[in-house]
Amino acid sequence: MERLAKIVVDQGGPYERTGRDIEGLLRNAGWGDPPDYDGSPRVGWLVDALSERDDARTDIERFLCRLCDPIEYLEGAAAAEDVRRAVNEVLELERLEVSYVGGRPVVGELGSNGTVKVVLHIEDVEQRLRTLIREEKLIQMLVSRVRESQFAEASGSYLLALFGIGSFVEGLLYSVLTSCYPELLREGFTGRKGKIPADRAGLELLLDTAHDRGLVQLDAKDFMRPVREFRNYIHPRRQFETDFTPDADTVAMCWTPVQALLNDLDKLVVSQAANEETV
Repeated sequence: MERLAKIVVDQGGPYERTGRDIEGLLRNAGWGDPPDYDGSPRVGWLVDALSERDDARTDIERFLCRLCDPIEYLEGAAAAEDVRRAVNEVLELERLEVSYVGGRPVVGELGSNGTVKVVLHIEDVEQRLRTLIREEKLIQMLVSRVRESQFAEASGSYLLALFGIGSFVEGLLYSVLTSCYPELLREGFTGRKGKIPADRAGLELLLDTAHDRGLVQLDAKDFMRPVREFRNYIHPRRQFETDFTPDADTVAMCWTPVQALLNDLDKLVVSQAANEETV
């Protein structure tokens, strides 16, 4: 914790943060009820703040992602990459690594061969969904999609896992969009050929709408394209014509943009909380 805190503070360095800057970093990372900086030494204060969330994996991952996010720095990607390298030196002992997926930082598990695999933990997914969706039945349904996709992946049923991942993303986006913009249920979604009833909105239209409404960034939307395209192989004819045979790497490639999508949606929660404070 102390090594990470020193990277954040960067005392005397090019990316030095004040106490208020660090407080803002935690808030922008999507922490609920982040601590107020009390004027004490910055490194020690941040170590205490991180230690209090030590059992909240999602909060720690959000913090790491925000710390390595180019939007956090005036210098952009170059500065974020410097910080990411320093952070990964610390995380290596935990067999974790921050990597970029379509320009978005995600935390993954470091394999023995140097590959990074993003793993969605069911408890963390459920916790994040509760900040985005109000209906308990819907939350449990989406959590079940993730769990079943992971079971399919573990048993070698990679095509079924891809279908489950796409279904989860579609359900998540539909729920968030219609909750934030209830008029979509009445008026429908705007597609390339005009209005589409809400119950007929497909994954591509949901992604486009989420991007147009500012809920997801362009790179996350574009990187989600393989999830959308792989889901089309639910039609045997399409799979036969393209000779598509997914494997473990194919599925792993699809979990990563799902994590990036969740990270983007987390920022929606932060924005909503900030708006409520100003009302």
